[in-house]
Amino acid sequence: MALHKHPVLRLALLVTLPLLAGCGVTKHLPGFGGDDNTSLGQADIAPSVFGYVVADEPQAALAARQILNNGGNAADAAAAAGFAMAVTLPSRAGLGGGGACIIKMPAADGTAQPPVTLLFPAGAPAQAGGDRPAAVPTLARGLLALQARYGTLPFASVIAPAERLAGSSPVSPALAADLQVVGGALLADPVAASIFGAPGGGVLTAGANLVQPDLETTLESLRTQGVDGFYAGSLSRQFIEGADQAGANLAASDLNTGLPMFGQPAVSKFDGNTIAFIPNPPNDGNLPASAGFEVLDKNGGVVACATSMNNLFGTGRIAAGTGVLLAASPRAVTPPLLTAGIAYKGDELHAAVTGTGQVGATDAVLDGLANALNKTPAAEVPDPSRVNVISCPGGMPGGESSCMAYADPRGHGLATGGH
Repeated sequence: MALHKHPVLRLALLVTLPLLAGCGVTKHLPGFGGDDNTSLGQADIAPSVFGYVVADEPQAALAARQILNNGGNAADAAAAAGFAMAVTLPSRAGLGGGGACIIKMPAADGTAQPPVTLLFPAGAPAQAGGDRPAAVPTLARGLLALQARYGTLPFASVIAPAERLAGSSPVSPALAADLQVVGGALLADPVAASIFGAPGGGVLTAGANLVQPDLETTLESLRTQGVDGFYAGSLSRQFIEGADQAGANLAASDLNTGLPMFGQPAVSKFDGNTIAFIPNPPNDGNLPASAGFEVLDKNGGVVACATSMNNLFGTGRIAAGTGVLLAASPRAVTPPLLTAGIAYKGDELHAAVTGTGQVGATDAVLDGLANALNKTPAAEVPDPSRVNVISCPGGMPGGESSCMAYADPRGHGLATGGH
């Protein structure tokens, strides 16, 4: 039986999302070893420890896989994937945007813990208006909150891969496809055109070199100063000034709102498994684009996240001097469905799924979980849904040999890992 036809699970998934109240380090860091010669542009990274990563952009998946290889856990690797995707897939993830995660990490002594959600959607500023109204940026706060609570590496380790990628990275097919959709609008903004425009005209194509020096500097500030590197001090003032020039109508006080919130997932039962979802409000309209990534580590810890810019490439404008693409304000667009779910039985994880496809994102997660639990994780889900799956029929921890990962072949992502 498909999960989306299961009425109890349908009700659980449609639980209303609570309103969120405003509530010099070397790059050779632990978790991203400087003596490792693996290139993020290659097809895969050989796993030196057990673990799996699936992401909608391959370079983000490889960055997370390297974090696992170098001793990080699922929270470390997921944070690294999120920061990397803010560089390599800014159409759907970015420091100017936000996201949500479902997390099931063991305690320090290895004891299994119940799942929790972490909600950090890009929110609305206090005031309305602006030529291109932008959202309050929350991604960095959310990812650093995830890593601070559950990670084991220094926080700088999970930002360093993204910083390196901002210095220079190839345009992936995932980003190239999105550039073809709205590239013309991006080129209308001189700052965005200087990043995404091709030397001979038009937008960058797959394989072209993407260089984002201002974003690299912003990530360096986050790496060396933590949250205050972006949300306080001179960089925050520069961001607000650049956003104002781009018509965002953001104020300095807005940066203190939209704080990440840990909470409880929507939970139900299916075929003997507990199913836990990121709660979302019901919405049948056309929704903005999103992206997903998920990580399973050797101890059975799992993190599955969805991100969005509240519109493809957000407002299409960059805060000058920071390299940060501005997400669209929820006042101007319909907020996205940020969907992910996990299935577990007792202390053992059996599946983790992220779903995209705009209005089809919800069914992607439901059908993806059903397929994983039916031991058919590579089964295709209906259009417009896209699904990424980590499946462990034998349960994790303990059933490592049963695990596999799957990236929807109709997308441009990557599943990587193993034993």
